[in-house]
Amino acid sequence: MPSTIPATIAPEPVVRLQHYFQEPYNLAIATARTCYSSHVISPEDVGKDEQTRAQRDRIAESIYKAGHHTTIQHPTFQFVMEKVSRQFIWSFLHAHQFYNSEQVSQRFVEVKPGNVTVPPLDDAARAIYLETVDAQMDAYHRVAELVEPAVIAEYRRLFPSRDLREKRWAGAIKKRCQEVARYVLPVATHAHLYHTISGLTLHRYWRLCQQFDTPLEQRLVVQRMVEEVCKIDPLFMALARDPLPLEQTLEYQAVEQFHSATRNGAARAFLQEFDADLGPCASKLIDYNVNAQATMAQAVRSMLGLTADRLSDAQAIELVMDPARNPYLAESLTLTTMSKLSRAMVHPHFTFRKKLSHTADSQDQRHRMVPGSRPILACHFISGRPDYIVPALINVSPEAQACYV
Repeated sequence: MPSTIPATIAPEPVVRLQHYFQEPYNLAIATARTCYSSHVISPEDVGKDEQTRAQRDRIAESIYKAGHHTTIQHPTFQFVMEKVSRQFIWSFLHAHQFYNSEQVSQRFVEVKPGNVTVPPLDDAARAIYLETVDAQMDAYHRVAELVEPAVIAEYRRLFPSRDLREKRWAGAIKKRCQEVARYVLPVATHAHLYHTISGLTLHRYWRLCQQFDTPLEQRLVVQRMVEEVCKIDPLFMALARDPLPLEQTLEYQAVEQFHSATRNGAARAFLQEFDADLGPCASKLIDYNVNAQATMAQAVRSMLGLTADRLSDAQAIELVMDPARNPYLAESLTLTTMSKLSRAMVHPHFTFRKKLSHTADSQDQRHRMVPGSRPILACHFISGRPDYIVPALINVSPEAQACYV
């Protein structure tokens, strides 16, 4: 009997619309009409009768085609997602700035066996896949046990006054063991989360949901997001263009052009060049604004209406960046994005080349105001050449190191 390939991933992701703006379609058009009105137009105003609804639909189509999409940014949707992979979250949900997510922490919550996404594979490949993820799950629990002595020793060094025999510190020790052990978990490991986006982001999701790295899972999740929104307002996605097929995406065409089916060695050459340039560093400054300090200082003087003889570059920078002078730096709300003087810090830019784990980069993504160019993983894979990060606490224990590698 020939091998069979399932039609979809297993288990299928769960998506629920938890909260949303009422009348999102009418709201979007109300905001558009308000731009040209002597008073605020309400969502009720644009749908009160047949004539206004006809006007609403004409406006909706014209502004959508014209690219005036800020109007559909006003409605916001909060989704609950379950049984979605960490790879999908890294590659798609968190690969841009315009979202808010709160997801289960692998540090604070122990990962249970079997909680992984299985892509559509034939029987033979599926058996290898399941064997591999089972081995990774076993290694996760084993590594957590093996690093415990090293974690306890490091914890005792950092907190010498704490009696680690007391039960209250057991949880802290376990979390740090899990934090190290999670490095061996498959990127297909499940997560559950709240994910909040604007209507504009949902339209963008729909158009590009079938791009690398997880096109099938992305299509399934985004389609269910769209279906959930259509249940409460069938008109909101009516003007959305169909998703681009994977083969028509820019990234797919570039991969087809530069990476042949026979693996032409481009990935190997790139990795050798990248590692050689990075040298012994994990992070390397490769570009910056040459006049960053002078530009920032001048921005401060421009806000205050001062010349350089009244406020030098050093004094201007100190005014903004010295916590003794700028109390906003101590605020947990990050008030620097609202403060006129603190916003002078947006002018200097620094670009780093970094080599880090999937785990660490997922944390990096949480700093959404810091853009990054992340790889298409298939373009970096070389069979028989594993490339990974070894956490410091793994290296302390030979047994943990042997299990890890």
